[in-house]
Amino acid sequence: MYTVRKVTDDLYYVGGDDRRLALFENIFPIPEGVSYNSYLLMDEKTVLVDAVDWAITREYMLNVDRVLDGRDLDYLIVNHMEPDHCSSIELMLQKYPNLKIISSEKAILFMRQFGYHVDDRYIEVKEGDTMSFGKHTLAFVEAPMVHWPEVLMTYDTTNGVLFSADAFGSFIANNGRLFADEVDWDRDYLDEARRYYTNIVGKYGTFVQKALEKAGGLDIKYICPLHGLVWRDDFGYILDKYTHWATYEPEEDGVLIVYASMYGNTEFAAQALAAKLCEAGITNISLRDVSNTHVSVLIAEAFKYSNIVLASVTYNLGVYPLMQNFIEDMKALNVQNRAVSIIDNGSWAPQAGEKMEKYLDEEMKLMDVLPEQLNMVSSLKAMKEPDMDAIVEGIQDSIKKRKEEKEKSKSQNKSKK
Repeated sequence: MYTVRKVTDDLYYVGGDDRRLALFENIFPIPEGVSYNSYLLMDEKTVLVDAVDWAITREYMLNVDRVLDGRDLDYLIVNHMEPDHCSSIELMLQKYPNLKIISSEKAILFMRQFGYHVDDRYIEVKEGDTMSFGKHTLAFVEAPMVHWPEVLMTYDTTNGVLFSADAFGSFIANNGRLFADEVDWDRDYLDEARRYYTNIVGKYGTFVQKALEKAGGLDIKYICPLHGLVWRDDFGYILDKYTHWATYEPEEDGVLIVYASMYGNTEFAAQALAAKLCEAGITNISLRDVSNTHVSVLIAEAFKYSNIVLASVTYNLGVYPLMQNFIEDMKALNVQNRAVSIIDNGSWAPQAGEKMEKYLDEEMKLMDVLPEQLNMVSSLKAMKEPDMDAIVEGIQDSIKKRKEEKEKSKSQNKSKK
């Protein structure tokens, strides 16, 4: 048996799933696995587009053999040289002695750095280059820092297939499915696609925007990423998501409340705030404990929501370590254009709130720290209810202001047209 599926005329999916890997890049939990995608074009010349991780190389080589059906493999296009897509290159070169690699100059350099013996069996390509393999002509598009500097995207001018490297990818094993329209994407894949993008590519939004501009000039009929499912319709949906993520604009008006609590008192304050927000009509809320929520989930939700509340106990005269890690991760991944409210707690020297505000003001200047704050000593007291109400009003005002600015921007764009 094989895990091959047909994408379109002459093009076959020959990748596979990895459900044994616990941590992607040894950082990100993937409880539902991940796919490593590769595609084989059967033309006058045979062209394999990208390779796979070592974990599924045996299955992969069987798939390639099955589709080739006795033919030789002429070319391997390497769009992205990260090892989860390239660990099988050496074996492919050994198995197919006439095989030549097509890739960017930087990718060839990386191959040598990883110890692959490419010798002179490669063809360097750059932006605007094209190659014909019979009926199909492929054009190469440079997409540096999406999310490594050597990245190419490859566009089949014959059938409109865009091989998009790590763009438009997702966590979750394909499980026999190939196309995005074969699943309930909003329900089952959106959160993991967001977590994948924001944590892996999120820092490089300006580069993604440039790549999206290039893609916008192509007549795309299929998007074939290196992880996740293939898109063959509803491109506006996924492009809209990528535009939000790449421009750091929130997807939704709502509130992410992240709390750091040692004995439950700061947690209680966070829950009380959530209840008051709901009473005020703001029910799109995600309430997360920084100590038992993986930071990749927190980052994904920071990209999703318009407002963030940071509620932290003071620890060693500073911010609770896991909360500090989250804030630093937000900075590293360029999270911006969010309104942030602060709650702090401490029994004998409360300083977390002041230090979080200072860090945001100095290190994340494109975040709007709202003036309304709640400062607690040990536990939440009834006398602090006006401060809690003020935070709710501040969040309401910031969401209202954002909506007004969006409407104003829409009307200005309409008048320009």
